[in-house]
Amino acid sequence: MTDAAEHVPVLLDRIVELFAPALADRDAVLVDATVGLGGHSDALLAAFPRLRLIGLDRDPAALERSAERLARHGDRVDLVHTVYDGLPEAVAGLGLSQVDGILFDLGVSSMQLDRTERGFAYSQDAPLDMRMDPTTGFTAADVLNTYAPGELIRILRDYGEERFAQRIVRAVVAEREKEPFTRSGRLVELLYSAVPAASRRTGGHPAKRTFQALRIEVNGELEVLRRAMPAALGALAMDGRIVVESYQSLEDRLVKQALAELAKSRTPEGLPVELPGHGPELKLLTRGAEKAGESEIEHNPRAASVRLRAAQRIGEPR
Repeated sequence: MTDAAEHVPVLLDRIVELFAPALADRDAVLVDATVGLGGHSDALLAAFPRLRLIGLDRDPAALERSAERLARHGDRVDLVHTVYDGLPEAVAGLGLSQVDGILFDLGVSSMQLDRTERGFAYSQDAPLDMRMDPTTGFTAADVLNTYAPGELIRILRDYGEERFAQRIVRAVVAEREKEPFTRSGRLVELLYSAVPAASRRTGGHPAKRTFQALRIEVNGELEVLRRAMPAALGALAMDGRIVVESYQSLEDRLVKQALAELAKSRTPEGLPVELPGHGPELKLLTRGAEKAGESEIEHNPRAASVRLRAAQRIGEPR
């Protein structure tokens, strides 16, 4: 089990630095849309003494752990059980219409990975669950046992970027006809057999892409993110800032597109001045996606895949 006090969030100092102009020395509100173990939130509340924080998470266990960690900040913290596309409703439910900062730390959390019974990690045999909110919805086993072969192939290709999707699905269908899948160990064994040895030597663990694809499907992660980005940006006050940490290319692409679209002017090319109401809504604060440094990766291997993007609201919502 992950110890919240020992868990160090990825790119923590950089995130505090990016939010400082919007939060320092003033009464401000920030939404941590994926509060998890509360590491980012704890640091932000400590850095900005007048900050009020709204923490969202779909995982009840994560909310319990973050509540313990953030208790020292008293009534400056509100925690809400919701998926992050419910951000506008969560903010409105607390009597607010806009916020000064929004943080997304996407993907599976350290706590979820480290709790074997949740089934996220392929390194240990566990029930094939993978739900971020274990109180609702279908499991990874349900996907493997009930989805049509064509749907399984699509999921592995689209969400896992798996080159050997057809081979894997043929093997899955043959195996599930003998006995339904219930545990991760059996799936990992199948993947070792289905993925060619040459790919295993160069492409990392053969289960990595399939487990990612199943997790994304079970939790609707990309669909939720597509809804969440415009919803969050619509709640961002003037001069407010949004920071997003992604850990795989599909998420990062969605974030990049959402920010870039609102950072463009709508004034027709060739006009000498910006038309009123046609200027960009956002100013990008990062050149492309920022990555963790070698020192941080050495101390926290999970930082190796992070891609950070940030933006500031400079114009009224369209």
